[in-house]
Amino acid sequence: MGPPRPLPLLLFVLLLALLPSPPAAAAAAGGLSAWGALRGAAGSRRASPAEQEAAAAGVLRRLLPSYARSFSFQIDSKGSVCGESSCFRINNVVDNSGTGGAEILIQGTTGVELVSGLHWYLKYWCGAHISWDKTGGAQLASIPSPGSLPHVKGEGVKIERPVPWNYYQNVVTSSYSFVWWDWKRWEKEIDWMALQGINLPLAFTGQEAIWQKVFKSFNVTDRDLDNFFGGPAFLAWARMGNLHGWGGPLSQNWLDQQLALQKKILSRMIELGMVPVLPSFSGNVPAVFSKLFPSANITRLGDWNTVDADPRWCCTYLLGPSDALFIEVGQAFIKQQIKEYGDVTNIYNCDTFNENTPPTNEPAYISSLGSAIYEAMSRGNKNAVWLMQGWLFYSDAAFWKEPQMKALLHSVPIGKMIVLDLFADVKPIWKMSSQFYGVPYIWCLLHNFGGNIEMYGILDSVASGPIDAHTSYNSTMIGVGMCMEGIEQNPVVYELTSEMAFRDKKVEVEDWLKTYSYRRYGQANAEIEKAWRYLYRTIYNCTDGIADHNKDYIVEFPDISPSSFSSQLSNRRSMSIRSNRRRFFLSEVSGSLPHPHLWYSTKEAIKALELFLNAGNDFSRSLTYRYDLVDLTRQCLSKLANEVYLDAMRSYQKKDLNGLSSHTRKFLELIVDIDTLLAADDNFLLGSWLESAKSLAVTENERKQYEWNARTQVTMWYDNTETEQSKLHDYANKFWSGLLKSYYLPRASKYFAYLTRSLQENRSFQLKEWRKDWISYSNQWQSGKELYAVKATGDALAISRSLYRKYFS
Repeated sequence: MGPPRPLPLLLFVLLLALLPSPPAAAAAAGGLSAWGALRGAAGSRRASPAEQEAAAAGVLRRLLPSYARSFSFQIDSKGSVCGESSCFRINNVVDNSGTGGAEILIQGTTGVELVSGLHWYLKYWCGAHISWDKTGGAQLASIPSPGSLPHVKGEGVKIERPVPWNYYQNVVTSSYSFVWWDWKRWEKEIDWMALQGINLPLAFTGQEAIWQKVFKSFNVTDRDLDNFFGGPAFLAWARMGNLHGWGGPLSQNWLDQQLALQKKILSRMIELGMVPVLPSFSGNVPAVFSKLFPSANITRLGDWNTVDADPRWCCTYLLGPSDALFIEVGQAFIKQQIKEYGDVTNIYNCDTFNENTPPTNEPAYISSLGSAIYEAMSRGNKNAVWLMQGWLFYSDAAFWKEPQMKALLHSVPIGKMIVLDLFADVKPIWKMSSQFYGVPYIWCLLHNFGGNIEMYGILDSVASGPIDAHTSYNSTMIGVGMCMEGIEQNPVVYELTSEMAFRDKKVEVEDWLKTYSYRRYGQANAEIEKAWRYLYRTIYNCTDGIADHNKDYIVEFPDISPSSFSSQLSNRRSMSIRSNRRRFFLSEVSGSLPHPHLWYSTKEAIKALELFLNAGNDFSRSLTYRYDLVDLTRQCLSKLANEVYLDAMRSYQKKDLNGLSSHTRKFLELIVDIDTLLAADDNFLLGSWLESAKSLAVTENERKQYEWNARTQVTMWYDNTETEQSKLHDYANKFWSGLLKSYYLPRASKYFAYLTRSLQENRSFQLKEWRKDWISYSNQWQSGKELYAVKATGDALAISRSLYRKYFS
């Protein structure tokens, strides 16, 4: 690609204009008390300034090994640079004779701040871009050679955090994205976290090994735990008490392996000055507890999404927080973590009411439960702070009115609870709860459900929401967070959200996107810039208030008889549906045609694709460009497939056999073509997911189990009968090459074959027979062992151009 070019002058000026002005420390949300909370949140096992500087240097070495001597890192341990706030400062090294040739000095309050400063410099002085490997990776070619790095003007640049926390993860991200990771992948992720400025990450890996030790002290056997823990791909929901046993049991190899991994994760987080959030006890206990402690207040919960309340998986046991045994178990768990990891944090997550409604709405009862939950934490760690997801206030809004919310939020001392306003990018709770009634909260982006691959976002909300919350009257906002269910998609959304943790003014998104596209592809291009303007006002401008769970017909095929929704087919352009269902309750209602979410003009999105293709010759070797091109082409084709599906259904209603045949061929052809497109990029391959699962296995039985878990999560998800699919089928659907041809294609083929036969034989559609045929195939596929590609094949640009000509010219 040739040597890196200096930034064009006008673009460099625009980059500098986007830098935020530092806020006054006294104006920070929550005042100085917020910064005091930051200092007090870490446990006693803190890294020294020298350790944090070394950890920052380690990130640089892994990212840019040839620049290891070009930067000098310095912790501001005396506050002479940052004062009471958290900040980084970027400056030139005036006399580098004693610093090993360093050109740029980065100072900051923690290792995270040092690495954030490095990232800020690489972005805004060198035009570099860093995203997840699976979204194109890092574009570093624009960085000038060591010895010729751009200077920082004047006294340097100081960036202060307007609020102290930058939070990361959803409680289910551990299952949708992290489940099969080894230390090599985790190390890259922690580096990415530090570069984005994340200082408050959830750290849930390995907790089953802790629970095993705790429950053994209460006379629970390993055999009892076999039916308690879920399988590796379903641990998040077993932890929340939604299910038990599904996909399990867990082997001792898994438990030991994950505990060892967690210790490495926590050590690195602490070296960088992060404050990890550890799990705590929410009341979820093994079934045997009812026999071991017959007088305890243990309730069996209702069914959570099994097909027919199958007791093998459903209806978990909840130990009431008001029971003295709850305090004992909760305290034992916190202390066991401290014994294993050391005193690494004072912040603990607990979501005992998440999609589990309390038995009464009496405020006094709710308050007593909240107090008991916090007491269990504080008995184990006297400095404990309870961090809870605020999802329940949205998902069960009918229950959580002002008296109930206040009862829970005020059940612990102010300052001892932090609430994640989990869905603030779409439904901010802080606005309708008087700033969570005075309780500190973190403005969060939820954005993704199930790890679906779907281009989607609300960039204007991201660019203004945290600022609106922070500057609002009596604000109790103390951070910005990212709480997606699955990562490694839509890198533009996450880069902007991460930056908002360092900005005190709203971002002009169109200007920011211009610099983003320059950084992401390594050079300026008028057609790419114009394409991003289209994307900004279409795909990344969802203002309809609907949570975007991908329901495109290819990946979530309707499980209903076509004769039952004829009246809906006339409303062809109404391709979105409002729903008050909780995010996990996604089963189809008989007789109701599910409508994929569509919030933008597909014609304008196709225009953006045309502009991307026009620029292809200049970017053909860019991995970031290739990822975005494949993703955008897939997006346009999948929306076209939705229309083709409806055309086929309309032909069926008209008894037009020729029309049905034509639209069927086109729908199936689209599946094959999209699979071929996805196969041309390493980041859209089913094989990578399956091989990473198998690679963690020690025994052949584990290998089979892990592969079944991996296959099942992205397809049927949960249990089924011979004629009824899982209620969660396709919740974690993926546009992955291999999955389309081997799973989605046979499903659609079978359905349309039954549809065609129905017209040919002039009889009603045989829904039960199709379900039986399809579910049998699905279960065989879930248990399959066939191999799928882990390396891309084909020229993505040529394939995308060919498909554009075929379907859109």
